[in-house]
Formats: sequence, structure tokens, C-alpha cells
Amino acid sequence: MYLGKVVGTVVSTSKKESLIGSKFLLVKKLNEYYEELSGSEIAVDRVGAGVGEIVIVTKGSSARSTFEDKWVPVDAAIVGIVDSVELG
Repeated sequence: MYLGKVVGTVVSTSKKESLIGSKFLLVKKLNEYYEELSGSEIAVDRVGAGVGEIVIVTKGSSARSTFEDKWVPVDAAIVGIVDSVELG
């Protein structure tokens, strides 16, 4: 998992049937200080996140497991909206 900032939306009118109704967001990776790292990716929103929010993104089989159909073609999913990060 990693922290990310939602920087945009991705619209896809044609998609695999199992993804109909899913919202796609463009996420920029962050470090623990909310500083942007290189790279961004498209993630399926599973929690109702919006542009500008800091989110938790899971990848791979963990992302797919957020769907009932475990064969859905998803590699990244937003599974949380961050309230704060506390560093020790």
C-alpha cells in the first residue's frame, strides 16, 4: 500500500463489463510527509474519494479483492481516505 493524492479523474465510456459503475481516479504517489514522488497511476475508487484528497492505495491481488468478482482486471484500488499521518 502507499499514500497518494488524487490529482484527477479518468473517464472511460468503454470498459470491461465488471468495471461498469466504477470510478477511476489519477493518483500521484506521496511519501510520509505528503511530498510527491515520481509516478502516478490510475486507481479504482472504492471509498468515494475526490480530487485533492490524500488516500490509501492498495495494489495487485489486494486491489482485486475489493470486488466480489476476483477476476476483475484491476491493479490499484483506493481503499481509504487519510485523516492524518502521525510519525513517531
